[in-house]
Amino acid sequence: MLPRVAARAALLLALSFGALASHALTPEQARGLAAGENDERIAALAKSLERGDEGLATFVQAMLDDTVKVAGDKVFVMKGEQATDAATGSPVPLPDGAEDVINSNQMRRELDGALAALKLFSKDVAERRAAARSLKEEADESRLPLIEKALATETDEDLKAQLNQIRAAVMVSSPDVARRLDAAKTLATSLTPATKTLIAERLKPAAEGGEDDVAVRSQLEIALKAIDSRLAWGERLGVMFTGVSLGSILLLVALGLAITYGLMGVINMAHGELMMIGAYATYLVQNLFRAYLPGLFDAYVLVAIPVSFLAAAGVGAVLERSVIRWLYGRPLETLLATWGISLVLMQGVRSLFGAQNVSVENPAWLSGGVQVLSNLTLPYNRIAIVIFAGIVLAGVSLLIARTRLGLFVRGVTQNRKMASCVGVNTARIDTYAFALGSGIAGLAGCALSQVGNVGPDLGQGYIVDSFMVVVLGGVGQLAGTVYAAMGLGVLNKLLEGWQGAVLAKIMVLVFIVIFIQKRPQGIFAMKGRSAEA
Repeated sequence: MLPRVAARAALLLALSFGALASHALTPEQARGLAAGENDERIAALAKSLERGDEGLATFVQAMLDDTVKVAGDKVFVMKGEQATDAATGSPVPLPDGAEDVINSNQMRRELDGALAALKLFSKDVAERRAAARSLKEEADESRLPLIEKALATETDEDLKAQLNQIRAAVMVSSPDVARRLDAAKTLATSLTPATKTLIAERLKPAAEGGEDDVAVRSQLEIALKAIDSRLAWGERLGVMFTGVSLGSILLLVALGLAITYGLMGVINMAHGELMMIGAYATYLVQNLFRAYLPGLFDAYVLVAIPVSFLAAAGVGAVLERSVIRWLYGRPLETLLATWGISLVLMQGVRSLFGAQNVSVENPAWLSGGVQVLSNLTLPYNRIAIVIFAGIVLAGVSLLIARTRLGLFVRGVTQNRKMASCVGVNTARIDTYAFALGSGIAGLAGCALSQVGNVGPDLGQGYIVDSFMVVVLGGVGQLAGTVYAAMGLGVLNKLLEGWQGAVLAKIMVLVFIVIFIQKRPQGIFAMKGRSAEA
């Protein structure tokens, strides 16, 4: 152990004073690095680093790659089938009986540290960052001279901050109380969960290897509170974003119901299966792009959006013309009929695609996420769903408020008999409205395919929540649907973090029941003669 520590200290001291003059690796040095006991090889590695040989990094990498062989006093590096002299780099024939160099785990750790030491001064920022990560994993006080030298020359601000944190993480275990106190103050500026874990480890009881100095311990507790405070903001923002994301999904699902239920009073229990049809339409478009247009695969979602809308809208129109149009004014019968239709649609999908979930792949531009804080990453696919929900909402609002179809829909919603008397074909409007609501459900299925599994039971997890959104927001009221969807999404996630998913659902349901008891018309009351009756 002592030779190892002394060797490491020597090599870092040499580096810290800039002893990086160019030297050729001699045969004796190559032999010392490749053969002998671990302590002897570690000492040889330290001496080679003192000399600052430019070829050392290549040789160390070769040893880590297990491409070094030894024959007598000669050391060779293999490049494919060709052997080269480790000292000169010249191609040479490989002698018979050459043996592989075996590196123990201890030796590999030393080689990794040496390679990181050499790369920490690289001109390539990416190499320096990789070296910093390597040092972070195996940082101890003997590496302080190297870290401080790198800090003095580093120009990249992010990398300098990382090195400062590594330095503090090393110093927090130093035998010197003053150094530990200084490190505790530095760690208080960190924003990473890893630093919190490190401080928590140091705050263990002294008998278990934790901090024994009262002043340092007090400073570590202050640092832990400061980090907790900063990380708490990331957690809060994460919960809010997750709630908004869930609210956007509920909004997409509930928008269709807000039209069909508000216009026709149809309790459509097959709405979830119309979402499922949109998701499977997305799956089919993905497979077609993969088979016939692999070069444009990342654009398949742009084609899947209108396809999923048309597929679900077409199925919805057929359902309305064949079954639902005969059941208007009979809510119990429509509930039972659409529930039966949902079972038929699910079984049909199982027969066509199988009972197992199918895989829908995110395009490259929806993969990954943007890191806002050290403990908060916003996935691109969920950001896209929030934006998509806003676009769909704007489109539906414009259609209802600014088009002839929207005028007829509003007229039929407010007073069906009067609209019929002035020449509005209410049966056709019912079909158009039901197809529109079904198409929006298909869009919701397309969006859900990017964040979850696609299977025959896809819609079952959202149908109850979407009805709650519509009832809470006010039947037929788009503004109420938006408020209710976002409110329930955020409330659900807040309660999940407090009481768990099951109790959160129960508490949300109780809240809605109490709210409806006090305000039966929902957040926004319906306007018109029918509302006054």
